[in-house]
Amino acid sequence: MKAAIKAPTLGVVVGNRGFFPGHLSESGRKTILKVLEQEGIRAVCLAPEDTQYGAVFSLADSRKCADLFKAHREEIDGILITLPNFGEETAIANALRWSGLNVPVLIQAFPDDASRMTSADRRDSFCGKMSCASNLRQYGIRYTLTSQHTMDPESDAFRADLRTFVGTCRIVRGLASARLGAIGARPAAFKTVRYSEKLLERSGISVETVDLSEIFGRAHKLADSDAGVKAKLDAIKAYVPTKGVDTQALVKMAKLGRVIDGWIEENGLAASALQCWTAMEEFYGVVPCTLMSMMSNDLMPSACETDISGLVGMYAMVLATGKPSALVDWNNNYGGDPDKAVIFHCSNLPKDLFADGKPGETPVMDYQAIIAGTVGKENTYGTVVGRLRSGKITYCRVSTDDVRGVVTAYVGEGELTADKLETFGGYGVVKIPNLQKLLAYICNNGFEHHTAVNISECAPAVEEAFGRYLEWDVYRHS
Repeated sequence: MKAAIKAPTLGVVVGNRGFFPGHLSESGRKTILKVLEQEGIRAVCLAPEDTQYGAVFSLADSRKCADLFKAHREEIDGILITLPNFGEETAIANALRWSGLNVPVLIQAFPDDASRMTSADRRDSFCGKMSCASNLRQYGIRYTLTSQHTMDPESDAFRADLRTFVGTCRIVRGLASARLGAIGARPAAFKTVRYSEKLLERSGISVETVDLSEIFGRAHKLADSDAGVKAKLDAIKAYVPTKGVDTQALVKMAKLGRVIDGWIEENGLAASALQCWTAMEEFYGVVPCTLMSMMSNDLMPSACETDISGLVGMYAMVLATGKPSALVDWNNNYGGDPDKAVIFHCSNLPKDLFADGKPGETPVMDYQAIIAGTVGKENTYGTVVGRLRSGKITYCRVSTDDVRGVVTAYVGEGELTADKLETFGGYGVVKIPNLQKLLAYICNNGFEHHTAVNISECAPAVEEAFGRYLEWDVYRHS
């Protein structure tokens, strides 16, 4: 069952200014609330019975708004300031400060109609937005701007901005209390995936650890007849075709999955990273890829090679989009095209990212071709192999710079193409504008060879959440 992504809730502040047309605040409030409802966003907003037009204008209005937001602080993911006219910037800033909320803020200003510029209908929101932003900055309140200075809230462009903002809110709220699990140590050779738990903790991200020996020990104690093992075995068989896979290997996977699921639930974890080689194959006898694929597909991302920093990027995009993320290698050039590359993993990629139904591309369970020669094919069953489907993607990498004491990240967008490629594992061809510049940035700044990908376009939401609200060092590639 997929993890639930909560429907968003925004606190709404409607601006008004005494000597500007009040009817604009009245109609503007109705319009913005209608748009939010149409977008599936719950609004917490003063009513006309609480203040004039349900807007914030006076000191008393600010206190009422702050008290309302306090009463709903556990529900509110972000705040939308809407300016149907100039707005009373100090009253708005006071309402936000007194609410005590530390959530993303979006400022939207209504556009004027050039044919209605008399004192009866002129908004001046164009000017008022600058004053509102200035006061928020003076108060130390961080905020997000719409893509255009003034925007009709019923326009497609504003609705797109609103969806991006909601994605930002989900990332900020989700990471501020995220609990991630590290199952096992990092593979000895992969110093690239080292990270600072302390730096992540400063951003609200906690990491719980468990040794592989504990997981193996609990799995070995389970009987084949255990009801939970049987249920997990059925779920594995229903997830991907398992033709040709040894029955005992499937039972081992089911036991391992039963234990990991229990540990995740016991510790209240949102996502996990796992030591997937080679102790897993040598001392337990399967690869955990299918189990990890299933978790990622259910919006509880699981990263290979105990890459916790990579997991943060995966989870951020799950929060932003409600769609599964994968962790892949930047793995190969694609011919001589400088803007194309092959992304790959062995793989544990979630099923929803694969090209289902096309010959040779529907995901199936198989063995891990890379390490089979070292530990034996019979100990490497459990990969999910196939080709990733074409579509727009966002890629994201989070890292911790322990020398400077900061969290760093890069994010950008591209596409998975239908270019011909015959290989093994989970794979796809990506096209990214100015890819060589991105690759140089990755190498020059010491980023890892892993990146998280999500079949969506959510780079603006990720960039805003990471850079503005979490205050990480972020590079947006474009």
